[in-house]
Amino acid sequence: MEVRNTREHLLQVGLRRIHAMGYAATGVKEILDEAGVPKGSFYHHFASKEAFAKEVLNLYVRGENERAEKILRDGKAAPLKRLRRYFEELMANYGPAATVSGCMLANLSLEMADHSDSIQSLLHVSFSNWQTAIADILQEAIDRGELAKSSKPQELASFLLNSYEGALLRSKADRSSKPLENFLHFAFNVLLKR
Repeated sequence: MEVRNTREHLLQVGLRRIHAMGYAATGVKEILDEAGVPKGSFYHHFASKEAFAKEVLNLYVRGENERAEKILRDGKAAPLKRLRRYFEELMANYGPAATVSGCMLANLSLEMADHSDSIQSLLHVSFSNWQTAIADILQEAIDRGELAKSSKPQELASFLLNSYEGALLRSKADRSSKPLENFLHFAFNVLLKR
């Protein structure tokens, strides 16, 4: 395996393991065993497990940004229909019926934000960028008359994102999709209904 491929392979394995098991439960040895590479390869590419986790988190965020871009920027459908479709896809991918439930940003926030300033900073930026992407669609909905002109897109996006994350956490705890279904109903049939 060439050097660049080894690094990418380690990141892909790390993404799967950290998302499924969490940071603390994912050891470097388990990553190396699953990746089939020697210990020296890990430390050749990453200074520490924490540095590796940051790269894994960046990889996760890039993938989620691509998902958001694909769905939210598809200008054929009305903005709120795109936003609903986006949340429905997130629910399908990370809800209780998914292979690995939960959002990696939220999981690492719970596990690492109090213990690592560099990971906390990356989590903060990632959530802020995610909120802005949602606010942009809400602004488009305002511009098209789907939402009242008095709507505040950043605040509304913050509320939607926080509500989704809370519902996702609760659905994981309950092993039920009901909290996510409630989120979707109240977000789109009550809060965002014109």
